[in-house]
Amino acid sequence: MRIDIITVLPELLKSPFEASILKRSIEKGLVEVHFHNLRDYTTNKYKTVDDYQFGGGAGMVMMIEPIDKCISKLQSQREYNEIIYMTPDGNRLNQQIANEISLKENIIILCGHYKGVDQRVRDNFITREISIGDYVLSGGELGAAVLCDTVIRLIPGVLNDETSALTDSFQDNLLAPPVYTRPAEYKGWKVPEILLSGNLPEIENWREQQAYKRTQERRPDLLDK
Repeated sequence: MRIDIITVLPELLKSPFEASILKRSIEKGLVEVHFHNLRDYTTNKYKTVDDYQFGGGAGMVMMIEPIDKCISKLQSQREYNEIIYMTPDGNRLNQQIANEISLKENIIILCGHYKGVDQRVRDNFITREISIGDYVLSGGELGAAVLCDTVIRLIPGVLNDETSALTDSFQDNLLAPPVYTRPAEYKGWKVPEILLSGNLPEIENWREQQAYKRTQERRPDLLDK
């Protein structure tokens, strides 16, 4: 997979990709991540990427011209499956969306800023709009990093145990069950006996029951799906 991220703050985005599984996935050649500074596509000496909005009102708007030039240049080099815009009014990111995007070969992520982008960008370039929650950030960079993390970990070979991602919360509209590790007893707090039994069918049955119970208690809305 190749991910091209368009941003006015590439330095803010780079650090998550220099550690943990994101770094390993890049080093293994499983994913390419490229950062494109939108200011490099401006035509004025001040490298301005925003302007006042027509009709008046508070807040600046990202201009269409530098975004068009950046996207058009990338599209001249390869075909993209998705051009994603990170925005608070997009579809809320969930596991299903992450699963879908992880199957793509080439994607562009546009990070919004200020009051957002000129609507003509959204109308003519964007194929999918994504939000990471019902709140507003200073820009789309942190949201883009979250999206990349959720997607990249699903790519085969990124995780040491590929089945791990299949048992994560939300994969089957259930939250993950409780998990334990050594020691089996600590300060009188014991691990459930079933997990020490070695009876794999019973252990899986227990985990399914616990997952359902936790979902019912914490996210009953998921069970409606």
